[in-house]
Amino acid sequence: MNICITSSGRDLDASVDQTFGRARYFLFVDSETRETEVVENAPGAHGAGVQAAQLLSEKGASVLITGNVGPNAYQGLKAAGIKIFTGATGTLKKALEDYEAGLLSQTDVPTRSGHGGRR
Repeated sequence: MNICITSSGRDLDASVDQTFGRARYFLFVDSETRETEVVENAPGAHGAGVQAAQLLSEKGASVLITGNVGPNAYQGLKAAGIKIFTGATGTLKKALEDYEAGLLSQTDVPTRSGHGGRR
């Protein structure tokens, strides 16, 4: 399974980025091999959440772990069949452990209003 975590840095010791569409990086983790891939997020001025959802779909992510997700990104992720887990905090390593332990809740609605993640 390919898991994506929004990240402020380039490794598992970085903090979970609390915004999905405008996260600095996406860290992809293969749940079986533990291999990781870091992709820098380069959102445009508009439609960052939709663009990010499309990137995750293209990379084959089946799970997203993040702090929050807006309505447009939520729709794109759901359309792509990506399961969304929000409320993650701390390091990526901790967020991944929390996900695997069943401590994160799957999100069935957007957790922030549109344009909430602008930096």
